[in-house]
Amino acid sequence: MRGTRRPVRAVAWFLTSLLPAILLMVVVPSSESVAQTSLDRISVVERGDGKGHVIRYHLSQRPDSFLVRQPADDLIQLMLFADRIDTTGLRYPSAEPVERVVGYRLEQGYGFDILLKQESHFTVQSYPDQNRNDLLLALTHSTPEAMSGVYSETEPLIWSDLLSGSPGGEVSVVSGAGPDAAPLDDDYAVIRGNMTFDTVVIDAGHGGKDPGTIGHGGIQEKHITLSVAKKVGNYIKENLPDVNVVYTRDDDTFVELQERGRLANQARGDLFVSIHANAFPQNPNVRGSEIYFLGLARSRSALEVMKRENSVVRLESGNGLDELTEEDLLIYELANAGNISISERIAGKMEYQFRERARRHSRGVKQAQFVVLYHASMPALLVELGFVTNPDEARYLSSDEGQNIVASAIYRAIKEYKQNYERSMNITRSE
Repeated sequence: MRGTRRPVRAVAWFLTSLLPAILLMVVVPSSESVAQTSLDRISVVERGDGKGHVIRYHLSQRPDSFLVRQPADDLIQLMLFADRIDTTGLRYPSAEPVERVVGYRLEQGYGFDILLKQESHFTVQSYPDQNRNDLLLALTHSTPEAMSGVYSETEPLIWSDLLSGSPGGEVSVVSGAGPDAAPLDDDYAVIRGNMTFDTVVIDAGHGGKDPGTIGHGGIQEKHITLSVAKKVGNYIKENLPDVNVVYTRDDDTFVELQERGRLANQARGDLFVSIHANAFPQNPNVRGSEIYFLGLARSRSALEVMKRENSVVRLESGNGLDELTEEDLLIYELANAGNISISERIAGKMEYQFRERARRHSRGVKQAQFVVLYHASMPALLVELGFVTNPDEARYLSSDEGQNIVASAIYRAIKEYKQNYERSMNITRSE
């Protein structure tokens, strides 16, 4: 079996012998004052359970995203996506089972070939360290028979195809296999030369038999969320005509949480935005917007919001998932690590729009275990517009003017992200 995979390893060794050393070691920092991601060390340690090893990429901040491929049992390929990665003085590993690591400077970040010792048989899983910025590759002992099924359908990334032709030159992360080629990574949307940000899924929270929270004067959350969702959609249609808007509901109907994510996935959405209104009846003076992305709730208030939004499951007919465990989130991160990172970035843009442009009191960007976000396999946010238990905010969010302002804040964040996304993908448009 291994004899049939030798050409892959041979190609990797051949490429490394041809590439100049500057491509293998260093990204020279720019004189411009732009925040950089520093990678100063790659280390290898044996796992505590004795089932394999962990390769750790020691990073100063998390990359925008990453992809991992294993085209052979002894070759793992990693791509780190970030605007700038400083690898000055990078220390490479010299421990079992790694034989050699080679880095390649690319336009969107850095690529790595991790060559393992011959006769090695490991499967690989990747995930970000929950407590640090590091990226971890978990190697698990396997067998030749099991490994053949892992890499038999995986084509290697040929880094030389991505090089511009001059040492240190910038390159595009675009597959050379044509427009019908499979995406390089499911975790980082689709990286192809002709790919654009073209579908936004807008989810109006609650609806039908589920009114959501009941606010001051008997106002129902479901009516506010539907109205704001439609206004966001109209802003997008009017100003971003190349973006398709998909609603999980466009009238007063009840849609199960899992179904909302399924609709988003079916539409092949590039972004999922779930719109809600908050409540704190114990204190009618509490106010402000909150932007959430999927993760462990890190505050009591976030935990309470999560419990309230997930309680919708009790109204569903099936056996819905009403609480996410740490294991559920780990599984999600392994499959969607890039989506979580991107969600956090968009959440920051949206929080800025609420605070600086809409002039609304902001309670910040937070994480929580929202079921509705868990089912959407794309960057996903949950927006709490304000507290309808606060009389002033209830009146504001019920007014046409107030709804226009908060909808505009959501739209502006989406527009900014779309522009940055397409710029990073080197997409140009003919006017």
